[in-house]
This record gives sequence, C-alpha cells and structure tokens, in this order.
Amino acid sequence: MKKVVVISTSMRPGSNSHQLAVQFAEGAKAAGHDVELISLRGKNIKFCIGCLSCQTTGACVFNDDVPAIMDSVLNADVVAWATPIYYYEMAGQMKTLIDRMNAMYPKDYRFRDIYLLTTAAEDEPNVPARAESGLQGWIDCFEKASLKAHLFCGGVGAAREIDGNPKLQAAFSLGNAL
Repeated sequence: MKKVVVISTSMRPGSNSHQLAVQFAEGAKAAGHDVELISLRGKNIKFCIGCLSCQTTGACVFNDDVPAIMDSVLNADVVAWATPIYYYEMAGQMKTLIDRMNAMYPKDYRFRDIYLLTTAAEDEPNVPARAESGLQGWIDCFEKASLKAHLFCGGVGAAREIDGNPKLQAAFSLGNAL
C-alpha cells in the first residue's frame, strides 16, 4: 500500500481539474492505497518573500497552511498535482505553494512518483507544455523523484464541463494503476 497525496490547486467551485483529482484519488483508493486529497481552495498560503531562512532552520517564517501540506508531501510515496491551465501555465496557487515548499529541499522525502493532471479551455497539444515544464523544475530538485505521467484534458472551460468526459475515467485508471 502506498501513501498517495493529491493536491488540487483550483480555486473555482466545480473545477474541471479538481474533478480529475477526485477521480485519480478514487482510483488509487480502489486499488487499496492510503489517499489524501488536499484542495488549496480555502487554504491560507502566503507568498514566499525569499528570505531563505527555511534553508537554515528547515521551516518557513510564516505560520499558515503550508507546513501541514508540506509534511503530507514529504511523507507520501506518490504526489499528484491537479491544476487548471491559465494562459498556458499552471495556476498561480500551485506556483505559490511550490515556492513555499522551498523548506523541503534539504529534508529527506519519500515520494518518487509524481503525476500531473491538467485541464484547459484550449485543446491544442502544446497547451500543457509550460505547466509541465514548471512542475519539472520542482521535480528536478528531488533527484529520486520523476514525472511518471501527465494527463491533459483540453476543451473544458466552464465549471463542470468535464462531466462525462472520458478523461475522468483515464484519471481513475491512472490512480488505480499505482
């Protein structure tokens, strides 16, 4: 049994990327894994101020929701990120969390497998490339980890427009195959 953390970064109710996250999580649960689905919606996540004190103390100077999220990620075997694509890039909330998890770099971590689940109104194949590249920059800081898969669902702009889309089953199958 693996510890799986799924981070849903959309702030919108009825988010299409959140629906992918839910299906990935449900697939992993059906396979018998211990799954934690974390939604950033409603979380208090401050912006990094670049003081780098986390590099010497191992903790951020801010007391918000990030330490608990970071602890979950550090202790996971699998981490899945779900984000809407805005202007050909990951959601700002995802980038803000990645920046704040700078305190993780000198710490030991369990995760090896990283997954990316993305949605966008646009449906061209190049749409998710920058979001994947941005996440790959974070993954590159953890030499034992790698991006195992990226599932993209384009052509879904309005809330819940993904309902009935075969990519939901693909997300379930991806989680179920862990």
